[in-house]
Amino acid sequence: MNIFISAPSNFSFKRTALSHGWCQLPPFEFDRQSWTLTRVFEVDGGGQPPVTATIANDAGGINAHLSRTVGKRAQAGIVRDVRHVFRLDDDLRDFYEAVENNPDFAWIAREGAGRMLRSPTVFEDLVKTICTTNCSWSLTEKMVAGLVSKLGQATRDKRRTFPTPEAMAGVDEKFYRDEIRAGYRAPYFVELAARVASKELDVESWLVSDLPTDELKREMKRVKGVGDYAAENLLKLVGRYDGLALDSWLRARFAQTRQRGRPTPDAKIARFYSRFDTWRGLALWCDMTRDWLDEADAKI
Repeated sequence: MNIFISAPSNFSFKRTALSHGWCQLPPFEFDRQSWTLTRVFEVDGGGQPPVTATIANDAGGINAHLSRTVGKRAQAGIVRDVRHVFRLDDDLRDFYEAVENNPDFAWIAREGAGRMLRSPTVFEDLVKTICTTNCSWSLTEKMVAGLVSKLGQATRDKRRTFPTPEAMAGVDEKFYRDEIRAGYRAPYFVELAARVASKELDVESWLVSDLPTDELKREMKRVKGVGDYAAENLLKLVGRYDGLALDSWLRARFAQTRQRGRPTPDAKIARFYSRFDTWRGLALWCDMTRDWLDEADAKI
């Protein structure tokens, strides 16, 4: 079953799918040769099993090929989730205006960059972000793969969803330490899942929060395991780009691309992108990941 989903004229499927490492973390699967992004989605209504969607670029939008036929309500839910994942309703006009007159950054608007792939839920993005802190990317991949394989709901094609808060709340700290190898994160996952499952904590509300960014960041940091870096990454995924979310990779990358390999204080990095005001975090990320996709490939 195929579903066509329209996209804005400045949308780049490739730049969005490859915008950051989420495309490599299940339930996402990314195939750069065929330029398809596969994702398992939960299905709205009737207790139906989840469905796998293989998503590819299409004229005027994207096409989602589903692993089985679903009803109208389920289709509407999948369209909603795909639009959310690919940021199809994000308005980047102000960002593009901010970069298009700068020779080093004009490529961003030209290539339709700036949409950062995200998960269907803030909860999933939050858990994955905690899995990126103070560890290698390979360990992040192992933790996320473990969560999905051991706690996710199975599809008919034997893939699995990202676990729900209820599923994550149903296991104990020992499970996270021994089975997921989450280390110090184990008690954080237990507490977070319990708070979200009981509705004590509504992380999905961060998407539509009226709080100023600084206050929203403080609210995010009340979740154990979320510091400045994690909170500023999460802010980008809910559409707030004030923070730079600097980590060791970004610092080294900036030194390599902008300072001829010389280590650079965080304050100097901040000054370099300050011209972009509330878009500075997104300008930084696009700048540091530009060569993940060359310009010729981006136009195909």
